[in-house]
Amino acid sequence: MPTPASPSPTLVSRRKLSPPGVVAALVRREAICSLVAASRAARLVLVRAPAGFGKTTALAQCRSDLEAQNVRTAWLTLDAADNDPSRFLNALAESLSTLGTPVPLETTPNAVLRMMDDIGASGHPFAVFMDDFETVQDPVVSSLVRELVDNLPRQGQVFIGSRVNPELGTARMRARGQLVEISSEELRFSLEETRAFFSREGAVSLSTDAVEMLHTRAEGWVAALWLASMAIERHPEPSAFVARFSGSSALIADYLAEDVLNAQPAAVRNFLLRSSILHRLDAAICDAVLGPEGGAAALERIAASGLFLLPVNEGNSYRYHALFSAFLRGQMVREIPAEIPRLHLTASVWFEQRGQMVAAIEHAMQGGHHERAIALLEPQVDELLKSGRMRLLARWFAALPEDEINRRATLSMAQIWAVCLTTGPWDAMRLLDRSGWTAQDPASRPHVLALRPLLLGMMDRYDEAYALGRDNLRAMPTGNAFADSALATAMAHTFLVMGQYRESHRLLQTARTTHAGPTPLFNRMFSETVEGIIDLEEGQLRKAAARFRLAVHSTAGPNVTATGGNAYAGVQYAVALFEMGDLDQAERLLNVYVPMARAVGLRDQMIVGYVMLARMAFDRRQLDRAWELLSSLEQSGYDRHLPRLTASARLQRSHLLLLQGNAQASRAELMLASQPDVWETAARLHFPAHDIDDLEMGWLRWNLAFGDATAVLRDTLAAQARALDTKRVRRALKLQVLHALALQRTGQAQAALDTFSKVLSQAAAQGFVRLLLDEGESVRELAVQLQARNAMGHAEIDPIDQEHLDKILRMLGAPRAEALDDTHDADKLTPKELRMLRLLADGFSNSELAVKLFVSDSTVRTHLRNINLKLNAGNRTQAVAIARKLGLIA
Repeated sequence: MPTPASPSPTLVSRRKLSPPGVVAALVRREAICSLVAASRAARLVLVRAPAGFGKTTALAQCRSDLEAQNVRTAWLTLDAADNDPSRFLNALAESLSTLGTPVPLETTPNAVLRMMDDIGASGHPFAVFMDDFETVQDPVVSSLVRELVDNLPRQGQVFIGSRVNPELGTARMRARGQLVEISSEELRFSLEETRAFFSREGAVSLSTDAVEMLHTRAEGWVAALWLASMAIERHPEPSAFVARFSGSSALIADYLAEDVLNAQPAAVRNFLLRSSILHRLDAAICDAVLGPEGGAAALERIAASGLFLLPVNEGNSYRYHALFSAFLRGQMVREIPAEIPRLHLTASVWFEQRGQMVAAIEHAMQGGHHERAIALLEPQVDELLKSGRMRLLARWFAALPEDEINRRATLSMAQIWAVCLTTGPWDAMRLLDRSGWTAQDPASRPHVLALRPLLLGMMDRYDEAYALGRDNLRAMPTGNAFADSALATAMAHTFLVMGQYRESHRLLQTARTTHAGPTPLFNRMFSETVEGIIDLEEGQLRKAAARFRLAVHSTAGPNVTATGGNAYAGVQYAVALFEMGDLDQAERLLNVYVPMARAVGLRDQMIVGYVMLARMAFDRRQLDRAWELLSSLEQSGYDRHLPRLTASARLQRSHLLLLQGNAQASRAELMLASQPDVWETAARLHFPAHDIDDLEMGWLRWNLAFGDATAVLRDTLAAQARALDTKRVRRALKLQVLHALALQRTGQAQAALDTFSKVLSQAAAQGFVRLLLDEGESVRELAVQLQARNAMGHAEIDPIDQEHLDKILRMLGAPRAEALDDTHDADKLTPKELRMLRLLADGFSNSELAVKLFVSDSTVRTHLRNINLKLNAGNRTQAVAIARKLGLIA
């Protein structure tokens, strides 16, 4: 072991020996602290990540947890001066002395090891923290630390925070199970932690979408989120700042320039700037574009240096963190702009030679080589259309000269397809009219025949789409399989809306057989989605879910949680998952696909998407979020002059107010939603968004809750007959639920249970859950009564039906049967507790209750516990149900 000379100990700065305080406002890194708590047998805990990933904060939280468990700790923050082995040993000895062992007269390596032995001899567990380890490059110091870890007493543990991988023999420790590694992957904030960060006390309030956008762009990088929060506090329009947030944002750029880029040697700095044009870095592409001296060898050094280089998959490929990459590209424009076209051209040629045409075109576009980009793109455009690469095509076309596109029918038609499915039918129709290409031009004929009826349908002009599309179908086949399949599928959707299911099925079969080989991904997505919508309306939920899943994955890959692909399929898949009660997965899909549907102008997908998100927020007692979502849908209707969106938002707001028991406000919203033109058209056509949610259903619900339930009995029977005549089985099931509730309200308890039991059996066969749950408290009462009747054993119960009833009751949070009969202390409820019960019944969350009652969150929780105890309830839902039974609240 090296034995450096050791001068007499000198005073070590208290700053080096003092860990940063654990600020209460910071987000607790629960996963990291739990991992450390479960790894006490490891000798070394290595926390390694680039700048700003929260290494020091994570170490400080771990230290605080250990001290709370009576583990003694010592802290040492390293700096460049610690490259002197003698100074390092002196600082380490001072740090260890905080554990109760005196500093020796001479701080030699052996003396420090004896200090460790003395600390371990006490039998108490201890931990030594060394932060900013990347500042130490001296091999002697590294050797000293390695010796320290190798000879650590059994009760001891060493924590190291570093931007780079230290030379401490970690491979050997890893093989022996003596090493715990916490990298940038573990340190980056999860979406939940980002939400918690922006929900902390004093933070500027941001919308859910804004927080998710910041999280996505920062990729969980803690420093970026912190800097963004500081900027937002001073920005007059926080939402505008979030929309523009990138690596070129002033605070981010200053941080990266000062703390990262300017600290690098010239050769490394040059590599970082020039390689930033590449989306993926590996040895071959770096050598080709940057040359041997600045290529693979430099990449290997950078990969070990912790400079925001993230591994891609399992190979030796990397990518820069998105914000760091954007920052580097911005710096390159300022410092070496003349290099950019040449580097992109070299990369484009390299990818073309290897048959990677998308990358070749991308680099040609980014380098401004438009003629080359067009020459590469034109032969590839048909395949890109078939594979559904609409967003990529739209982005490329937006950057190319319009006259160069319009001169070529292939590119002009591809641009219209891309615009149609990324920014909407109105822009696409204007582009088609302006292009000059018609159905009389052989090169554009197949596309024009398919595009016009599709665009008309997307504009809700289905009567025109129906008439034109039927004529255009006679021209098939045109010789263009993609366009023919798209026309057949678009008309299948139009026939679906017109209620002609048989003709729709026939056209879907035509769409599938148009291609000689496998059906292109985009056409498969479209046709499977249309088929799935028909299945759903016919009550075949499981079959529909399978089709929607296949449609989503046809353009997004096989991952079950995939969120790529197309909004048309994605929102419909979420509908099926929502109906089955898989709310988490449905919400993940909706958060991705609803903004896409809004951008394109897919009306039905927008309506059902916003309505589902609002229902989920309402169920979680996030009332402000529910009203915000419905207001967004309503505003979209005003902005785009789409009254169907406005009426649908009001209809759903009426339903939520009804569930709160607010008869007057619910009726007022229904009156506002009663736009004759909208609902007369919806009654004639089969819009997917209004299969079970339309004005007729709204008035049936309102009259059932507050009006003439006897009239509802008559009206639901008539409506069921109409639904079954048109094969709308799902709608008929919903009407049966309302009929059972009307029987219950008119005092026909046995008939109500018989009808509800039949509906439950049909729902169980297909997995329908929300069909029942969305009717609220009244369904809960019927479900509890049916459970009680089944328990008496008067009739044989199908096990599948019983299992489904149990699931419904669990999701409803139905009160325990005995709770309503048990003794209770309802008379001991305080006025504040009674007021809280009324607010609970209105659906307010804990944080909203705290604001309305002017108390803290912990006080709210205390009141809730007291309410549950006094009412003998298991949760807030049971408490409200019991309070209503006892007449304590309306």
